[in-house]
Amino acid sequence: MSGIAGWVTFDRELLGELPTVRAMADSVRHRGPDGAGEWESRHAVLAHRRLAAVDRAGGRQPVIAEGEAVLLLDGMVYNHRELRRELRGRGHEFRTGGDAEVALRAYLEWGEDFATRLEGMFAVALWDVRRERLLLVRDRLGVKPLCYARTGAGMLFGSEPKALLAHPSVEAVVDSDGLRELFAHGRKPGTAVFRGLHEVRPGHLMLVDRSGTTQRRYWALTAQPHEDDLATTVARVRWLLTEAVDSHLAGDVPVDAMLSGGIDSSALTALAARSPRRGGAEPLRTYSVNFVGYTSSFEPHPSMRATPDAPYAQLVADHVGTRHTEVLLDTPALADPALHRAAMRSQDVPSPLGDMDVSLLSFFRSLRERGRTAVLSGETADEVFNGYFWAYDPSHSNSTTFPWVSFERGHDAAAGGLGCSFIDRTLRKELDFLGYADEHYREALREVPHVDGESADQRRAREVTYLALTRWAPTHLDRADRMSMASAVQLRAPFCDHRLVEYVYNVPAAMKRVDGQEKSLLRSAVADLLPEAVLNRRKSAYPTTQDAAYGERVRARFLELVADDSAPVAPLLDTEAAAVSAEGRAPSGAFAWVERASMEMVLQLNTWLEEYGVTMRL
Repeated sequence: MSGIAGWVTFDRELLGELPTVRAMADSVRHRGPDGAGEWESRHAVLAHRRLAAVDRAGGRQPVIAEGEAVLLLDGMVYNHRELRRELRGRGHEFRTGGDAEVALRAYLEWGEDFATRLEGMFAVALWDVRRERLLLVRDRLGVKPLCYARTGAGMLFGSEPKALLAHPSVEAVVDSDGLRELFAHGRKPGTAVFRGLHEVRPGHLMLVDRSGTTQRRYWALTAQPHEDDLATTVARVRWLLTEAVDSHLAGDVPVDAMLSGGIDSSALTALAARSPRRGGAEPLRTYSVNFVGYTSSFEPHPSMRATPDAPYAQLVADHVGTRHTEVLLDTPALADPALHRAAMRSQDVPSPLGDMDVSLLSFFRSLRERGRTAVLSGETADEVFNGYFWAYDPSHSNSTTFPWVSFERGHDAAAGGLGCSFIDRTLRKELDFLGYADEHYREALREVPHVDGESADQRRAREVTYLALTRWAPTHLDRADRMSMASAVQLRAPFCDHRLVEYVYNVPAAMKRVDGQEKSLLRSAVADLLPEAVLNRRKSAYPTTQDAAYGERVRARFLELVADDSAPVAPLLDTEAAAVSAEGRAPSGAFAWVERASMEMVLQLNTWLEEYGVTMRL
């Protein structure tokens, strides 16, 4: 886990430009506070900021094979021990016990195909000294971020956009497509909000040399007939998930678990607690987030949150025998503008999620303050196992756009995209945020692999799963990575194990939802490990505070901002909608999140425009 940055060019010498790249790397030092390393040559300068998890004493980066190649790694290669044994058998020698050196040696042995040998979550930047070319590689599901910007005869790259924005030639400019990307909720792979910035696509490898830039896909979901019966499928899922959890416990630091009491985190907790990888150490530590007074005054939401997390998290902790800690947050902390600014900076763009972002950031800060630096998370379980209600609700799953966008359109306040209701209506009409999402949906649909002879229902279910894995999951994986790494905490997501994803992708939807129970396949796979109440608990989304006082503070800040005609966000606002809001009451309770999201988005948008010095060119 690290922050990486670099500059490659072929039309000039870069000797003497180390301070520039050092500044780029320092902008992502939060990702790697445990050490720093740099390397420079005539046409390439690389920098690394390390968060030590493997070979803490000797695993410094960049790793170098003199006269051959130099490599930076963010993330972890979980099969590095197996690869090390194979590479030693092929004559390679190792100076460290780190996974980055294994990745470097894998490239020297297999060339570009080395990416297919790596298992884990990783972003790799490699400078081939012999060929004078740069390789950028991103893991299959896109757990670890990696962005870049072309610079004429070369390229800048970094873990986060802020690394590129630290370069003097990169300006924080947002054009029409950037604003569409920010609001449309139909994110296009490879795109970024800032003009000229891009992301390496998940499962892709990019090559940069004197002839230009090329990219190729080294991994993709494939469609295969599923021939296992239900019992065999359940057993296979159990084995694959067990293997995934075991691999994600690797490293030289203790690995804890996030525990909400939902089926995803509870399954990971139960499997991790009994994993031989832990070697009979102290009880597994688990952590959950909660708000003061939330459980006692909980108000259910019909589609998002049926029950509060706390009782179920404690039930699992007691059943499994973990050492459980509840991170309890109060309204003053959640409403702190400084914390909201920090949440925005961690993602480099504004977000409408408000207290959900702030509570998640606070959660990871709390872990770091306790000296904990690695934690398992249930990210992507819903995408793999069809856990979202819109994946099987025909009114959304059979729509002519992304199912989650279809759901958003059911809210008046979300017209134009969640968080958009206070954005100028003329601007919304001109930029057509939802039309942008619809166009992207049609492009994504053309990618979906199918099996000949599938029924219409089976075909559509496969499409929804593919869309969720490739268009919905990346947004949430990026958020989880950026929030955790902002506090130098490694978030590990076993449900992103590509072997598990590949297998379950081809399981018919009927097997994932037996007798109408969401994620019944996953529940059956861990049925012997968890209490009945948890196994039968309905999905409950990540919690958002229901305290009316929080809504009042948001509204007060919002009204103060929209009354300021000199505010950077003022030209983007729908003043009529803001005036109507001024006459209403503060959004509160379980049903207020959409209205509140629009206020939160305006507040974050203003902070972003100020702090990043964003220039709008629409």
